[in-house]
Amino acid sequence: MNKAITDGVLLMPPAFANGLDVWSIGDGTPGSDTYANASNAAFVPADQDFVGCIEIQKTSVTTKLRYMGETPPLPGCYLREKARIKAIIGSLPNVRIAAYAGQAGGGPVSGVSTSGSTTTLTSYGDVTEVSAIIGVGQRNGVDMVWGSNALYGHFGLDLTGPNGGVVRIDDIEIDDVTSVFVRDRISLVDVRDYGALGDGVTDDSAAFDAANSAASGRTILVPTGTYYLNDDVTLDAKVQFEGKVTKPTDKLFLMRKQFDLPSYIDAFKNEELAFKKSFQAFLNNVDHVSLDLCGRRVWVTEPIDMQAAKPERTSCATRRVIRNGQIEASTSGDWATEVATSQATYSTFDNKKLQGVANIANIQVGSLVEGVGFGREVYVRYKDIAA
Repeated sequence: MNKAITDGVLLMPPAFANGLDVWSIGDGTPGSDTYANASNAAFVPADQDFVGCIEIQKTSVTTKLRYMGETPPLPGCYLREKARIKAIIGSLPNVRIAAYAGQAGGGPVSGVSTSGSTTTLTSYGDVTEVSAIIGVGQRNGVDMVWGSNALYGHFGLDLTGPNGGVVRIDDIEIDDVTSVFVRDRISLVDVRDYGALGDGVTDDSAAFDAANSAASGRTILVPTGTYYLNDDVTLDAKVQFEGKVTKPTDKLFLMRKQFDLPSYIDAFKNEELAFKKSFQAFLNNVDHVSLDLCGRRVWVTEPIDMQAAKPERTSCATRRVIRNGQIEASTSGDWATEVATSQATYSTFDNKKLQGVANIANIQVGSLVEGVGFGREVYVRYKDIAA
């Protein structure tokens, strides 16, 4: 068991010998009927294969068995539920591990898998073991991926297939198999273990925050995928990016431990976008006084409007320095040169204003004015087309 995650957390359901009043006929939710006085079930104290078990006759389309206690699927933790079962008489049913995923308020979490693969019992008296792995993260081998909304589970199993058969079920076991997915000797915290999906659509902000809280000096791993973050995210640990991050224009992404341009390029997989997001974080936090470009030359293809990126900020009281690199305007995109030819007159008494400007609609504010009699840097500040 991975003690760092589950130490002090009760995972194992009670033995059937302790009473059937905590084993639900339904989903395991409070108030549901139990097997304590069920007509189709009984506790069997002695069996040649099991030391105490429950005997159930299948009487419905899906006969359920759920522990009514709340077992938490902790972020970063993977639980394996196992059950041993054998058919006694009658029709041979199918069996699968199943559970109820509960969220805040007690309601079910929608859109998540609540059962493992189905096994068909093929003979009488032979013990069959079924199992399934439940976890927050979407990892290979996880049968029930519950994400970060599931706060607890009511674990058990389902009997499906033909009715009438009688089975015996040994005490259900739940153990921590996190070490199968996260080896202790590798000091990485995988954002998938905290609910990140990396599908480019689901908001993975909460998963990144949870991984950051759990890192405690370890490196955060962002595996292959596209991770959409629809909220401000701050990471205090080092980050290793295999996948990429996407964010709305006005949402911050601050990496305190490795605040430099190459780290943002690793995150966003685009140099210009990485510069915009790093510069945005730079202006909107007090943790850093300089942004290191690490010798990079950044080509920008359009104006960078940082006021639009964080509209509520109207001033910056601390000096900010961009260092160790170059910023150059690309000759393509919004920086492509446009030339407009025109004629105009001006008065020596008002030598900063041109009048009677031909083709004025095609002359952009900010344009460099060139011609006989103009200085080296004269720019259009304002134009009045109507006049």
